[in-house]
Amino acid sequence: MAARIQRPHRRRMLALTVRGSERISPHFISVTLGGEDFRHLEQSGYDQSGRLFFAAPGQGEVALPSGEKWMLQYTLQSAKRRPRVRTYSIRRFRPEVSAFDIEVCVHEERASDGPASPGAAWALAAEPGDKVGFLDEGYGYAPTPGAGWQLLVGDESALPAILAILERSADRLPTEVFLEVPAGADVRHDVVAPAATRIHWLPRNDPSMKPGTLALRAVREARLRPGPFYTWTAGESSLSTGIRRHLVGEREVPRTDIAFRGYWRHGRASL
Repeated sequence: MAARIQRPHRRRMLALTVRGSERISPHFISVTLGGEDFRHLEQSGYDQSGRLFFAAPGQGEVALPSGEKWMLQYTLQSAKRRPRVRTYSIRRFRPEVSAFDIEVCVHEERASDGPASPGAAWALAAEPGDKVGFLDEGYGYAPTPGAGWQLLVGDESALPAILAILERSADRLPTEVFLEVPAGADVRHDVVAPAATRIHWLPRNDPSMKPGTLALRAVREARLRPGPFYTWTAGESSLSTGIRRHLVGEREVPRTDIAFRGYWRHGRASL
């Protein structure tokens, strides 16, 4: 089934600022966001995500919509005032400093004059004090009762959520991970994970290859652990749907044991 998103009990647009940023690998930038409104952010599921609102090029400050009808307000804003919006997973909470981290993937090689993605362009230029908005969208990770282990599959867009799941479920299910990243230098060597976890890093090292190709192929060819298991897969749309189709059709996994999310579609912009 598609991941059933658990919405926050209370939700409001959070006015935050950039606290700092760090290039942590060739294709990933970590950005810390914080402020007084952090106290209104409920820490819920392991793959918790939200919509980030940030100023478009040429805008002095970000003009934030508010409330549950933010989409209507957003579409009614003039082009000169309308902020950019992208969805990001919360990589790590930092309650001691009223902040949290997100990780943004950048693909500078896709455009001769800089990154094609508005989110990547923002992350590359982000400076402390820059104002942003964040609207909590909840979580979807929820292992099924009776699962003896879990399968996590994703491309680079799912990397922050998968690493957050591993860190926050360190005493729970043994885990098999298939994680595709743009290049070998993007592989993380300091991952905190549950016992008996195996992480299969899948660097593409080829900018022309469609994201998700290696992860889908690897799962299809893998000898998976025996027994009932829970699957969480996300990333490029054809990756997540392809994993679900393979598990149901070829491995006879119950649909109810699979949570899948298409974060984006190759060749199309998304919110």
